[in-house]
Amino acid sequence: MTDLTADEARRIILRAQGFLGAAARAGGVPAMLRRVGAVQLDTISVLARSHELVAYARLGAVGRDAVERAYWDAPARAFEYWCHAACVLPIEQWPLYDFRRRAFRERRFRWHEVPPVVDKVLEQVRSDGPLTTADIGGAKNGDPWWDWSDTKIAIEWLLDIGEVVCTRRVGWRRVYELAERAIPAELLGRDLSDAECVTRLTGIAGRALGVATRADLADFTRVRGAHAALLDEALLSGAAGLVPVRVSGWPARRGAGAGGPNAWADPAALDGEPRGRHRTTPLSPFDSLIWERARAERVFGLSHRLEAYVPRDKRVHGYFAMPVLAGGRIIGRVDPAREGATLVARQVGFEPGARARHAEAMSDALWEAASWVGCTGVRVERVGTPELEAPLRAAVARGSHR
Repeated sequence: MTDLTADEARRIILRAQGFLGAAARAGGVPAMLRRVGAVQLDTISVLARSHELVAYARLGAVGRDAVERAYWDAPARAFEYWCHAACVLPIEQWPLYDFRRRAFRERRFRWHEVPPVVDKVLEQVRSDGPLTTADIGGAKNGDPWWDWSDTKIAIEWLLDIGEVVCTRRVGWRRVYELAERAIPAELLGRDLSDAECVTRLTGIAGRALGVATRADLADFTRVRGAHAALLDEALLSGAAGLVPVRVSGWPARRGAGAGGPNAWADPAALDGEPRGRHRTTPLSPFDSLIWERARAERVFGLSHRLEAYVPRDKRVHGYFAMPVLAGGRIIGRVDPAREGATLVARQVGFEPGARARHAEAMSDALWEAASWVGCTGVRVERVGTPELEAPLRAAVARGSHR
């Protein structure tokens, strides 16, 4: 068993996630997607949509068209499905979600009852596809987002069970196509057991996370009940290809004892010391580096939650506050917006212990992000850390003359 300090584990995680190391940028966005294993999707767009921000954080000012092509291209290189949440997944992972598709089929229930119109919708895709919800009768009955039309419920359930698939979006709307027409035949033809699916996905999660607790691995693929038991078997038998490690300062694993292992690691991630530096960058709250709150607090000391759905007067850090990564640590948060050609930092806050150099790093992150989204100016509105307000404003002003 390998013993790791918390700092060693943190750097291994940064390398596994594509932030450290000379190879991290090789292969562009398609390689990045395979490295992280899953890129979460979300409808919120401030600087850019979350799936674009994930690529930007690791690769810098990669063209946004290149991001879209890597996720949604023809022939399909990726597909959308349920992993940690709704995610873009590399196309070769299609067979690994047979276990979840079977579970949906047996349940025959989504957030809504599956309507009788489902067979008619499937036949419409078969004869006229690929189609969007607009093509099959609309997404909603009324104003609330959850008031889905029967055709929307039907097409989403067909996606859940694998009859249709989304490998492309147009104007942020899913384009649904028969899986048999969109997924390569060699992937469709595989027939994996639940145990095989969960074992292989556990390995993917472990490699993407670098060092992870059992809870981190279960959260990555959102397995529960019998499927979580399969994850445990894959870890304990070694079938997932991960090895037990002990990280100082991380909580003890249940039943392992005080001196026992408390995490799992990809053996390749333990080979050699992670070297190099990464860009200072804002992170989407949905980035897999920090998407699980308990893990973000354990690895980075970051206590963070998305406040987009919190009443305005109760927000602490802002509507879409983005943690800022610099020097391998989270130095603060920025809540961004755009007004014409200006990137507006509605609120900036720094983590405890931040210094003037972190104000410079925050300014660099703001100006680089502004350039990426086509803004020519940066304006800082509120700074929640009084002692760093003057250094930050001075750094941002200097940035305007670069």
